[in-house]
Amino acid sequence: MKQTLALPMIEPSQAGEARRSAIALATSLGFNETERGKVGIVVTEIANNLVQHAKNGLVLLQAIEKHNIHGLEVLGLDTGPGISNISECLRDGFSTTTTPGNGLGAITRLSSLVDIYSIPDMGTVILSHLWASPIPESSSSKHLELGVVCLPKAGEEICGDAWAYEISQERCLILVADGLGHGSLAAQASTEAVRVFHEHIHHTPREIMEAAHKALRSTRGAAVGIAEINFADQSVRFAGVGNIAGIILCDTKRQNLVSYNGTVGCEVRKIQEFTHQWHPGGLLIMHSDGLGTQWRLERYPGLIHKHPSLIAGVLYRDFYRVRDDVTVLVMRESV
Repeated sequence: MKQTLALPMIEPSQAGEARRSAIALATSLGFNETERGKVGIVVTEIANNLVQHAKNGLVLLQAIEKHNIHGLEVLGLDTGPGISNISECLRDGFSTTTTPGNGLGAITRLSSLVDIYSIPDMGTVILSHLWASPIPESSSSKHLELGVVCLPKAGEEICGDAWAYEISQERCLILVADGLGHGSLAAQASTEAVRVFHEHIHHTPREIMEAAHKALRSTRGAAVGIAEINFADQSVRFAGVGNIAGIILCDTKRQNLVSYNGTVGCEVRKIQEFTHQWHPGGLLIMHSDGLGTQWRLERYPGLIHKHPSLIAGVLYRDFYRVRDDVTVLVMRESV
């Protein structure tokens, strides 16, 4: 469970703030001086591009982890003019202004992963991953791609939402929790849901939900959604209470997952699991009610094939409800 750090990019001085924040986070994650230097360059280039070319620019920073190696995820979001030729812009020396044009090229060279999605007149989202040390090329675990944006309500420092996941060879368990209200008391409820989740990872979603309902009685309660992807059965089991949305997307098919009314820890009339088919290469999207439900991924050509973090960034940018905490979690099992 990690909260995203959001930094607006409106004026040039904010690019420096983004760089300092990113380096501080990288230092806490064990990045050495060389790798911290890469972080500084990448974040500065993304931030400067937002300030110079975009409007409503935002840099999102988040700690990530893979194979017990710490990393940093950087998302740059804007609603600017977009990029008409992404491959050309990634070439060193390309510029639409009087700047040297090293920005996107440098980002590509220094990052272990870069993904970009842009639509003319709608804006651009750029994703960069940087790691404290090299990631092993092969692993015995399932290859899952995960993307999450988790942010507090505007004006709040503590997010009342929380998320967690656990993966084994057989399955992946995912939780999204939205504590009732906002602030520290909401965070207390959602954090308790995460604790119960990790203590019951060998149980079914329904059993975890039942345990959470008992444990959260001392809190103000939360909306909770728990999904299990079973790799062997190619199935998804889902149990939800409250307004946590769950959606399975595969090609043009969309399956909405059912949650029952209620608040975990307060009043729950029914806890039930529903089972659906899972297709490797498809997407599982879960989000709290800080994201509007009117989004449709098919309105964004090609976005379904992008990295889940980039998808989460686009949905957050375009459908965030400013009056609430928000969590958007996107999961894909790579084929």
